[in-house]
Amino acid sequence: MIEFINNINGAVNNFVWGPVMLALLVGFGLFMTLGTGFFQFRKFNNIMKNTIGTVINSDKKQQQDDDGGVSPYQAMTAAVASSVGVGSIAGVATAIVSGGPGAVFWMWISALLGMMTKYSEVVLSVYFRSKDENGVNYGGPMYYIEKGLKCKWLAVIFAVFSGIACFGTGNMTQANSIATALQSTFSVPTYVTGIVLAVLTGMVIFGGVSRITKTAEKLVPLMAIFYILGSFVVIFVNADKIPSVMSSIFSSAFSLKSAGGGIMGYAVMRAMRFGVARGIFSNEAGLGSAPMLHATANTDNPVKQGMWGIFEVFVTTICICSMTALVILTADVLDTGLTGAVLTSAAFSKVFGSLGGAFVSVSILFFAFSSILGWEYYGECSWRYIFKGKEEKVSKVLRILWIPTVFVGSVGNLEFIWSISDTFNGLMIIPNIIALFFLSGIVFNLTKSYIKDPDSVVMKDEDLKYNNEKLISK
Repeated sequence: MIEFINNINGAVNNFVWGPVMLALLVGFGLFMTLGTGFFQFRKFNNIMKNTIGTVINSDKKQQQDDDGGVSPYQAMTAAVASSVGVGSIAGVATAIVSGGPGAVFWMWISALLGMMTKYSEVVLSVYFRSKDENGVNYGGPMYYIEKGLKCKWLAVIFAVFSGIACFGTGNMTQANSIATALQSTFSVPTYVTGIVLAVLTGMVIFGGVSRITKTAEKLVPLMAIFYILGSFVVIFVNADKIPSVMSSIFSSAFSLKSAGGGIMGYAVMRAMRFGVARGIFSNEAGLGSAPMLHATANTDNPVKQGMWGIFEVFVTTICICSMTALVILTADVLDTGLTGAVLTSAAFSKVFGSLGGAFVSVSILFFAFSSILGWEYYGECSWRYIFKGKEEKVSKVLRILWIPTVFVGSVGNLEFIWSISDTFNGLMIIPNIIALFFLSGIVFNLTKSYIKDPDSVVMKDEDLKYNNEKLISK
């Protein structure tokens, strides 16, 4: 029976994470880039000013309600926390080993185009969101699928895929990575890690989305600065290799050394596939996960929150994943036969010595734990949608289940669970991308209106804005 399930799962997984779906995601990013007039490039300065610029200028508190709601910045950091998982360390290494240095180039391309996919998701999630009885914002793909497409069955399908994927992708596999890393580096028993993680997770998630976002607000800058500074040290020490590394990234990205006389070079095909996949894995553009957190932001401007989505992709892929790639390539460890987090550790160890493994293990701890917190909220959103009318009970049940699942993930063998959850993670793309395509006109119109007059897209009634046919048909 298990073998039968594995065979079916393998076939579905090969499709949802295969060349066709990856090409579809990149193609949609290109479609949105062209439709918005290269918004992420043309308005880059404006995007930075309205995102990280507001934090630097200490305007963050002005974006919060007096009742202590979720600010746009907090929503973004929580979304970053959920997407910057172990893959940013191990996944990038695997992509380079499998696809060569050229995979890094295609990772960048997928990120630059994926910015507009993530932007579209966030804009729609804010545009079609609602408020609960406590005045808290909520939304996500299931809501813009139901309200925008008028297709509730497709929204339910997305919620089911997301609700299943959250336990594997965002919980057990992340906990397992932390436990494995701490055991191999510091000889910490996996059950000890599991107990501590479960307790810490419970302390955060039982405070709801407000506590998750406040924790992410503090954790994300710390872990990003910690990892990027460590990476800069390695890259600086190996600075003389940067020109040759950059050359190899671009040359191998377009290598036309064909296999068996094929028209398209085999090397470039592998570089594209693994690079694009890594980019999508790192920023989750197209999956529909992050919009659930962005929808909670106390903002009346969907386009401005969409800019935070662009910034999110910039941080996760262009900054953090690129650091991992450059560390590995400048440290010249590709010929060691290693892969994954072990390869990344070997690269850092070239400069930090025995502390290299400790640095990577601590980074994994930060990245994976933050993912566990963010994905718990995604699970809540998904199951609350499926069991409407029982939202509070669903949240309590999920939080209770989430804690022991963290422990099981820390001590268990997760090969089967990982493969299943990875497939459901990819299946989330299908209903989401359908909705994004058919609702793209709304995104185009909102973007065009914002460029002419930023105040023209301010939402005066979040709950009924989706009925504003004048703006939709503008």
